[in-house]
Amino acid sequence: MSPPTIRSSQGNTASQAQGPQYAKVFVQRDYSDGTTVKFMTSFPQGLENKIERSVFEYTINQLNTYFAEAEKASCKTYCEGCFACFTVYTMFLCADTHYEKCLRKVGKFIVEQNEMVYLPRGLLLTNPAERGLRIIEITMLDQPIVART
Repeated sequence: MSPPTIRSSQGNTASQAQGPQYAKVFVQRDYSDGTTVKFMTSFPQGLENKIERSVFEYTINQLNTYFAEAEKASCKTYCEGCFACFTVYTMFLCADTHYEKCLRKVGKFIVEQNEMVYLPRGLLLTNPAERGLRIIEITMLDQPIVART
């Protein structure tokens, strides 16, 4: 597996109208244990001198813990599935699944981490659910990208 990479997002004319573009660091999914949602914990070079390695690893490990909890099979999740079948899945109109509840925990954790850790350091952590659970995107708010003409 290759370590997380830094990429710059180049804006086209449509995205330039939305506002400035910033340099980003991407933390890739770790498929070494299969297709479960888990992210690499190796420290990206782009975050050197921006955030402590231990803080970054705590964030990624905590996210990995939340996703492991979401995908864990238990008696509760099996009963949830059976009851969903019995109600022709209409139960989900009034109740959230175990997975959805865990995704809400992830969202709250991301907001907390941004407020307390990342934003004060000029970084913005994006919820991996917004990127299809493929990557964790960290935007460097102090490094705008100048569009080339």
